[in-house]
Formats: sequence, structure tokens, C-alpha cells
Amino acid sequence: MSSHHIVRDDQEPALIIANGAACNPELLGQLLEWSPLVIVLDSAMERVLELGIKVDVLLGDFDRGFDPEYYKDKQFPLEIVHTPDQNKTDLEKAFDYLVERKIPAVNVIWATGKRADHTITNITNITRYRNSLKIVVLDDHSKVFLLPQKYEKWYPANTTISLIPIGLVTGIYSENLFYPLDNESLTIGYRTGSSNHVKEDGMVTIEYKEGDLLLMECWD
Repeated sequence: MSSHHIVRDDQEPALIIANGAACNPELLGQLLEWSPLVIVLDSAMERVLELGIKVDVLLGDFDRGFDPEYYKDKQFPLEIVHTPDQNKTDLEKAFDYLVERKIPAVNVIWATGKRADHTITNITNITRYRNSLKIVVLDDHSKVFLLPQKYEKWYPANTTISLIPIGLVTGIYSENLFYPLDNESLTIGYRTGSSNHVKEDGMVTIEYKEGDLLLMECWD
């Protein structure tokens, strides 16, 4: 696996590599190529080194005898960020790090698949960063992100789209989805917008009034 390019103006999203299920090498390579900053959570560091990836930041609580200094020579120059706060996950701490550095966007991989509790937490926690960081979680089967109050994007017909409410979301309206929504509400655990799809080639519009609504593009 080749090293990533440095994008000097930081206009491209940073990349966080967590410690869930690995993604396809092609997806990983595409994300690495244009990431100005690669952050690896401590639990994934050995897996990342085996792939020959250049790491910029190693972040975590470094518990269980983990020695971050061991990696300095292997990944020079390497910034080591110790985040011992047990009230947040290491992924949340990585988001906080990016906010502090005023980096506006990030892609996240290896954040799903291994354990259901980690997957649910990693996906739902992106809502708290609505006003400070644009987060996209990707794996081999989907792309998940928090929707703005009005969202428009061109999609080919039959693209699978799931709308996932975090809590209660009200006043949802859509255009060009096979199962349209017209001033409707979705609530996690009761009614979600799972497995909808694009009706025809063209723009899809999704609007909502209150709440936090995730969109999942699915391609499996």
C-alpha cells in the first residue's frame, strides 16, 4: 500500500482509520491518495503498519501496555496524541482533535463490522459534530453521513438509499425516491426509512424540519 499524498491547503478530508472490519484495498487506496492527514487509532496501528501506510497521527488512550514510542522510528515524523478520557471513544477523541485543528471534514474507515455496539456508537455519534465537522463513514457496502436540513444530489435510478433517524426527526419531505415522504416523521426503533431507492436518474431532494437524519448510500 503506497503512502498518501499531502494536500497542502487541507481542502480534502482527513482520514481516520479505526479498528473495525477492514475495507477493500481499492477503497483504502483511493482515500489515502487525497488525504492531507491520516490518523490511526492505537488499536489499529499494527494492522495499518502491515499494509505499509504512512501515518501522521497516532491517537488513543494507550492502555494495556501499549507503547506509542515504539512507532516513532517506524513512522517518522509521527505525532503522538494521548487521549486518556474514558468518557469518550477513541474515535470521538479523533473527531475532537480535528475540530481543534480546524480541519473541516473527515472520512472514516474500519469503523463498522467487527462488533455491533462499536458500529452503532461510531455511526450515531457523528450527529454531535453537526456544526463543527463533516464526517463520512465508509465501508465496502455503504457510505453514511449526516444530512443538512436540505440535501440535493444527482443519483442514478435504483440507487439504494436508507434514511436513519437519530431519535425523532420531523417534517421530512423527499423528491425522486420510490417511497416518497411528505411531511412525515421517522423515529429510531419505530419507523425508519431503510432500503428506499431512487426512482429515476436525476436529482434527489430530502428536507426535514427538526432532528438528526443520517443518509446511507448502499451498493451491495
